[in-house]
Amino acid sequence: MVVNGINVTISGINDMSEQEVVAYIDMLQDENQDELSQLTISPAENGEVNLDYVLQPARFERIRRITGYLVGTIDRWNNAKRAEEHDRVKHGLN
Repeated sequence: MVVNGINVTISGINDMSEQEVVAYIDMLQDENQDELSQLTISPAENGEVNLDYVLQPARFERIRRITGYLVGTIDRWNNAKRAEEHDRVKHGLN
């Protein structure tokens, strides 16, 4: 089943409500910085449950070293620094 855009699999538990599933999702998202992708709920000992989950891959921005600076993009550079980057010699891998 899909709950709040997350693929949820419940195995071995027949009487779990959607409210319980949403509560588990909320708890896991509060504990983790990233969004959940998948959640598997199964029974554990002593009446508890096992929560096996997969987080969505972290988004990242490409970082390059350009003219001595670590940057993702040059959109915040002034005209002089952009000209310096444009005029530099770029070496190929031949």
